Amino acid sequence: MSDFGRKDISEKVQSAVKPDSEKSTPEHLKDKVTDKADNAAGKGTSDNNKSFVQQAADTVFGNNK
Repeated sequence: MSDFGRKDISEKVQSAVKPDSEKSTPEHLKDKVTDKADNAAGKGTSDNNKSFVQQAADTVFGNNK
């Protein structure tokens, strides 16, 4: 199973829970960059090669193919 290049589930949750109005500009930029990288890594990995946690995260956060 490969989660290489994927954003950690705890980071996804923290980012989703914290309102955008409370995020600094660097936090907004970090979210954009890491979200794009995570989406690209998720799309480049078949579901058979994803861990259960990443499959669940992709479903919950809408990053599936």
